[in-house]
Amino acid sequence: MELDRASFEAVVADALDEIPDEIARLVHNVVVLVEDDPPAGEPDLLGVYDGVSLTERSCDHTGLPDRITIFRRPLLAMCRDEADLVREVRITVVHEIAHHFGIDDDRLHSLGYG
Repeated sequence: MELDRASFEAVVADALDEIPDEIARLVHNVVVLVEDDPPAGEPDLLGVYDGVSLTERSCDHTGLPDRITIFRRPLLAMCRDEADLVREVRITVVHEIAHHFGIDDDRLHSLGYG
């Protein structure tokens, strides 16, 4: 599937807007970025959380903002149409935000966010 960068970023923004307010207000010091490609050697990576999860932070944590990066090309490559893309981006965004809360991959997979 094809989608320009600005349109893809809008899909990511919509997915972020769908996060319930009671969860969104607990997400602090996190920036969400879109990159075209994942790191070399990980061509199928859809997103990544880079930071210190809330469960690992000390009470005086003052680190740099955590980052969630969503990778455009792998998501576009796996989707048939825009509806499919919207669903996969939403799953990826929720998956990475869950890492911010300290939820691991095994638990996310069992919840359907793998």
